[in-house]
Amino acid sequence: MKKHNFSAGPSILPQEVLKQASDAVLNFNNSGLSLLEISHRSKDFVDVMEEARELALQLLGLEGKGYKALFLQGGASMQFVMAAYNLLENKAGYLNTGTWSDKAIKEAKLFGDVVEVASSKDKNFNYIPKDYAIPSGLDYLHITTNNTIFGTQLKNIPALDIPLVADMSSDIFSRELDFTKFDLIYAGAQKNMGPAGTTLVVVREDILGKVTRKIPAMLDYTQHISKGSMYNTPPVFAVYTSLLTLRWLKENGGIKGAEENNDKKATLIYSEIDLNPLFTGFAALEDRSTMNATFNLTEDNLKETFDTMLKEAGISGVNGHRSVGGYRASMYNALSLKSVGTLVDVMSELERKA
Repeated sequence: MKKHNFSAGPSILPQEVLKQASDAVLNFNNSGLSLLEISHRSKDFVDVMEEARELALQLLGLEGKGYKALFLQGGASMQFVMAAYNLLENKAGYLNTGTWSDKAIKEAKLFGDVVEVASSKDKNFNYIPKDYAIPSGLDYLHITTNNTIFGTQLKNIPALDIPLVADMSSDIFSRELDFTKFDLIYAGAQKNMGPAGTTLVVVREDILGKVTRKIPAMLDYTQHISKGSMYNTPPVFAVYTSLLTLRWLKENGGIKGAEENNDKKATLIYSEIDLNPLFTGFAALEDRSTMNATFNLTEDNLKETFDTMLKEAGISGVNGHRSVGGYRASMYNALSLKSVGTLVDVMSELERKA
């Protein structure tokens, strides 16, 4: 039976990418060696790293605009530390829109004063704060563009006269934005770009080197830039699979094509949530994420029946996060409209049975 993978991450990847990556594990570039056993200093892998970094900038429209792309380790959680270590001299502002923002704020407080410019914690993060004032004297503002757990997404990116830092782990490459508004973007690969194990960092070089503290080499963006993202042994499989996914994205219309497809998927599932009396959405209507649709049953006694129907339809990974409960359909770039249609059919069938 075909599986419909709605996992929040690690998540679905294109089938052709999985095939190419698995072939490379056995025989990379017809070398007779596995991707997993070649030197990361070999020309074959250096070429992979360089193409991946260049393609990331190209897809974001940031080529030749003073940005560098890096593939690092430690996940977005490491970037909570690195961003503050490299940029926070005195005071930084954070928009608190969920669990990951909370964690980023906690780490940043180790390096300087942190101002929570706005928060949606009062309603369990089911909306995005708006009309907040940016305090003066900030070294940067940090935002999380999409919140996987709560199913909310920033629709309007602020234009600032201070550096803008963004955790884009769950919606990178999913929608067209003016990426020049951002000075530092980081994104764990395992939701929209590749397998777990690497993190894309895109940074405008001229914001670096301004803090007075000494930064350990492994946490210093300038060190990683100077070594071409090869300061230490990189996660070769994760980087290579991310490259394959970026190629796939480019071949399928780039970010514009992804956004058009993602909008169709989101429209389909949210229409069912709104029209079916057995379901209710968690996130505020104007802040609903195109990547993660969060919803609940209106009648708890139907949970066992619904869960059985989901399993029978081959639908996987739709249980909501423990802090929210209910259900969550994660609809990253590689998920097909047909899979979303299958989920919607099950939701409709539950209404007919009830």
